Order: sequence, then structure tokens, then C-alpha cells
Amino acid sequence: MPLHEQVAAAIRRAIAEGEARPGERLPPARDLAAVLGVNANTVFRALRTLREEGLVEFRRGRGVSVTGIAPQRSPVVAKARELVAVARRYGFRPEELAEIIEQVSWEVP
Repeated sequence: MPLHEQVAAAIRRAIAEGEARPGERLPPARDLAAVLGVNANTVFRALRTLREEGLVEFRRGRGVSVTGIAPQRSPVVAKARELVAVARRYGFRPEELAEIIEQVSWEVP
């Protein structure tokens, strides 16, 4: 697993276990990097992933805060990323992938 995903997983776990509650600010990325023993850019990349998942939000001048969205959404986002990667490898455009998902959604009970 890439290092930034390991960092993201550690933050997801902290959110899921209540160590970081909705509305709370996370420590600065540089501080997290020092504690985790990784480069700050790795933490920034992990935080961007978590922002895309809706788990954290970036606030100008206020840092990174935990949202109220549950981490259970994370596995779905991870699988969606895998699906997009496979579709790109086979030359599918996003619109085509969306059509396939729509078709399959009617087939799954």
C-alpha cells in the first residue's frame, strides 16, 4: 500500500474511533508528518484523498477539520478509484463508465 494511503488509513481510523470528532481541527500537516515520520507532502496527499472522500475539509486560515461524514464511505471511494483505473486502462471515457454503472445497477439485486 502506498505511504500516503497508509497515512490516510491512520487518519480514517482516528476519525472512526472518535479520536478526531466532527468539527475538530487536525494538527498541522507538518506536525502530523513529524509524528508519523513521513514527508509533509505525503501527509498533504493523504489529506487531499480524505477531502475527496468527504472526511475532512480544508478551511482557508483555519487548517483541516473533520466533517460529519462517516468513514464507511471510504471503501466505496477506494473501489471507485480502482474501477476508474481499470476503465482508463481499457480506454473507456468517464461517460461510458457512468453508462456501464447505470446498466449494472439495475442488474444487481
